[in-house]
Amino acid sequence: MEPELFQKFAISLGLGLLVGLQRQHQNSQMAGIRTFPLITLFGSLSALLAAEFGGWVIAAGVLSMALLSMTGNYLRSQAEPMHPGQTTELAMLLMYAIGVYLVLGSTTLAVVLGGSVAVLLQMKGVLHRFVERIGQKDMKAIMQFAVISLVILPVLPNRAFGPYNALNLYETWLMVALIVGIGLLGYFAYKIFGEKAGTVLGGILGGLISSTATTVTYARRTEKAGQGTMLAALVIFIASVVSVIRVISEIVFVAPGSLPQVLPPFVAFGLFMIALAAVSYFFKRSDHDKMPAQENPAHFKTALVFGLVYAAVTLATAFAKDKFGSSGVYGVAIISGLTDVDAITLSTSRLMHNGKLQADAGWRIILVAVLSNLAFKAALTGILGNRKLFARVGVLFGLALAAGLLVLFFWPEELNLF
Repeated sequence: MEPELFQKFAISLGLGLLVGLQRQHQNSQMAGIRTFPLITLFGSLSALLAAEFGGWVIAAGVLSMALLSMTGNYLRSQAEPMHPGQTTELAMLLMYAIGVYLVLGSTTLAVVLGGSVAVLLQMKGVLHRFVERIGQKDMKAIMQFAVISLVILPVLPNRAFGPYNALNLYETWLMVALIVGIGLLGYFAYKIFGEKAGTVLGGILGGLISSTATTVTYARRTEKAGQGTMLAALVIFIASVVSVIRVISEIVFVAPGSLPQVLPPFVAFGLFMIALAAVSYFFKRSDHDKMPAQENPAHFKTALVFGLVYAAVTLATAFAKDKFGSSGVYGVAIISGLTDVDAITLSTSRLMHNGKLQADAGWRIILVAVLSNLAFKAALTGILGNRKLFARVGVLFGLALAAGLLVLFFWPEELNLF
């Protein structure tokens, strides 16, 4: 027991030092690199004493911390004008609680919480700039996402209904919240970094928000401006690479049990695309490009449209599987993948999770949808962009499609690398 206690107190000391270092670096007058380790150690010791004398020890510690904070603020107010912020004081109370939980609860969670506190404190400038760039429409989008994920989702019934018992309102809306959340994450990253995001970052953000929309936007820019073709091709391809990573993350979320079969082929395909993007980046002429304005992805209309598309793809997948077996789902994947890979990825992943579709067939169906989407985006560049863009994108996407087809047809069945 003693070695474990020493380990917990060492972690408590380390977390206190981490947060104290950050506060000292920010010139906090309330607590710094010595005070915060003492606070977390005080919390851990209070938890240890509570196991012997009762929970009142922890409550007394909280009260002591509150009184200490109030006394410190009062003394400072007598000596100099004070700023109204309470960040350090709240961090002190939180680190005391983390010190307590480190002894009584999960060490891993306590470490994650302590690290998160330090990171959150350090991100003050980034978060303030983020808030400054948020307009009224952006605040509305945040509230809409809160309604989607925190108000509507919990009240929906979690049971199957409809043809083939394929529909489930709760699961459908959960997928809506997931996709809107991913898009919103990319959108607000764009708001933080601005339109002057570099080529690589522009492609990453475009892939998070919508790789198809990024393809359309950059293709139109080359048609109008007649320049920046290599940059546009690279951004479009990077966005598509991110869309593959996005597909993997969706499978991880919906069907984690299928990862031993699904992850290896997708990782192989994804690594090839990343290598191709890296080579292309090395040969491009310029390091910077402006990212075009992005639409907010959290509107209710966007959520409802995706929900309807997801439900339609789910029904079509269930119908095709019932009438034609697993082979029939490939046709649905090709059609769905032309415009939206997310819907077929999520519906297929749900079938794998529920045991209605073998993982080996499932990942191949999803990969077919991904390849269909790549072909569709390559065609879009030919229609909307100039000839040089289509030639460059055609080479990049052609190599990716060839690699995907090789994986699709020659990857061994039931190969489990994990």
